[in-house]
Amino acid sequence: MNKQIVIVAVCLFAFSCKSKKQDVAKQNTPPPPTAVDVVIASTQMLSNSIEANGSVVANETLDIHPEVSGRLVFLNVPDGARVGAGTVLAKINDADLQAQLNKSQVQLKLAETTEQRLKKLLAIGGLNQADYDLAQGNANNIRADIELIKAQISKTVVRAPFSGVLGLRPISPGAYVTPQTILATLQQANKVKIDFTVPELYANIIHKGKIVSIATNDNSSKRTATIIATENDINTATRNLKVRAVLNGNPINPGSFVKVLIDAGSKANSIIIPTNAIIPDATSKKLIVVKNGKGTFVKVETGLRTASGVEIINGINVGDTVVVTGVLFVKPNAAVKIKTVKKLEEEPNP
Repeated sequence: MNKQIVIVAVCLFAFSCKSKKQDVAKQNTPPPPTAVDVVIASTQMLSNSIEANGSVVANETLDIHPEVSGRLVFLNVPDGARVGAGTVLAKINDADLQAQLNKSQVQLKLAETTEQRLKKLLAIGGLNQADYDLAQGNANNIRADIELIKAQISKTVVRAPFSGVLGLRPISPGAYVTPQTILATLQQANKVKIDFTVPELYANIIHKGKIVSIATNDNSSKRTATIIATENDINTATRNLKVRAVLNGNPINPGSFVKVLIDAGSKANSIIIPTNAIIPDATSKKLIVVKNGKGTFVKVETGLRTASGVEIINGINVGDTVVVTGVLFVKPNAAVKIKTVKKLEEEPNP
């Protein structure tokens, strides 16, 4: 019995030793190389073009309000109609003001007659100067009242301040309106402006008269616009400079979204790498460069972004082998296997 126990113990010990040797062997076996695609870093001419989002703005636009409160007795706001500067758009009931005007005109006529009669008496010494001055002052006060009433009457007429196109009519004749009521919207859209912003880094290339390219969402042919002005200062919250340009050629509907492309010159001998090769983290950006069959993580400094990739300002050299696919599976200093050497134009960029 004791002999059998010893034999079993020896067998178990031998099996245990064999398992440990296999585990150690597995641990010492290096993982297989990670398959990756690469590009060879090379230089090319980089067209330095800045892209910005822009909005189309009417040359002039406003909401038309009445200056006084009252009942609308006339409304000339056809939907979408074109009107000229000075066109009467609305009239507010002014019957009470007209009555005040008539009353004041009658009072003025009487005051002027009295003034002339007292003036003749003053000339022959039949009246003292104070009485005449009182009559003259009364006539002048009535004249001032008449001018005030006329000004109030003129405010009951609403005119187009400039030529343009009316929007949709928001109100009907007979409505009671106040200075807060919108009677119509008016836009001068025969010439439109483009408003956009650029980072302060490029503020030095923005100047009056510079031509920029405009692209619309309907994929029509490229348009151009001429910069006419910039804000006096840079926005401290966004560090952007607001720019305004006038669209050349036929106008676009105000409020439309456009892309603005600004030519900032060209840079020779720039290294461009596909965007998907960049590994961003909290403090830096990295690329994986293949050296001696292993993936080496290298910190890089990026520059301009283009349709084909991103400019690498510092961190790699011409001729370096840069991993472009499989970057998420490569471990630092781990073996890699190159499947394909790709060209830059073959790599899609988000």
